[in-house]
Amino acid sequence: MRIAIAVPPSAVPRSGNVHTAARWAGFLRQLGHRVRIVTRWRSGHDDLLLALHARKSHESILRFVHAKPSAPVVLALTGTDLYRDIRVSAEARESLGLAARLIVLQEEGLRELSPFLRGKTGVVYQSAGVSFSHAPGKSPFRAAVIGHLREEKDPFRAVMALRRIERTAPVEVVQAGAALNREMRERARGWRKIERRYRWLGSVEHKAAMRLLASSHVLVVSSVMEGGANVICEAARIGVPVLASRVPGNVGMLGRGYPGYFPLFDDRALARLIERCRTDSAFYRKLNRAMRGRRRLFAPAAERNALRRALQGLTPRRHRSSG
Repeated sequence: MRIAIAVPPSAVPRSGNVHTAARWAGFLRQLGHRVRIVTRWRSGHDDLLLALHARKSHESILRFVHAKPSAPVVLALTGTDLYRDIRVSAEARESLGLAARLIVLQEEGLRELSPFLRGKTGVVYQSAGVSFSHAPGKSPFRAAVIGHLREEKDPFRAVMALRRIERTAPVEVVQAGAALNREMRERARGWRKIERRYRWLGSVEHKAAMRLLASSHVLVVSSVMEGGANVICEAARIGVPVLASRVPGNVGMLGRGYPGYFPLFDDRALARLIERCRTDSAFYRKLNRAMRGRRRLFAPAAERNALRRALQGLTPRRHRSSG
């Protein structure tokens, strides 16, 4: 098949959607398809449109449906789709109805959809092909935060937790990610001035971010809204325990029984988790076991096979309906 992957423009440099599209293009080519990536679909000889983001790709979906009424649309739902846009945006809801198949990036995403929509939805966990192994130093105990600084990520929760830990405790927070606006940049610089155990590295190349992750004792993912954080996949593949806000996107990645959650916006609880990881070796081993139990979900072969299943059986004539 000739497949167009539509990835809407983003203000976020090297956004997760861009990485996902590039990875999926590679998998689909391995499966024998001809693939191109576009920011907006306008025209072309494509047999199928794979669109990322219900609201932002709405125009591309409409153009494709009008130009090719018998060709299928597959729509991958992001975190902002699942946890905001499909509730408030008529465009996002119309995209859901026009799609022959939907994709969510973690199992809890299914719960956000109506029974009808769940019937045409597949789960495709993202994957990570990483060459690093987990090798943290003995001291200090390092908590890594990796991702661009934006409100949806609650990016300073880890350093706020650090302020609640005894100042003599050998703990540090190292954060990598670009500040996407002036306010975020000033906040990061402010924290760096008042907390000597906090380092903000700014934007770093992916390899450097993975090196940081592999040398850290834990990864903190404090997101408010998350479709399925790729950095969790990377942590699982490397073998780094994750301390995550208990939001559906994180629970869908790590599993309901995972022991490393803290309540959203609760830096006091996060501080307790960090200290428990540092001082309670049995608990830290438990986290490691739990991460190993999820590791296979995020293997590249597993993502490729799930993507193949998501496209399986699509026929040129598509039944359009909304849920």
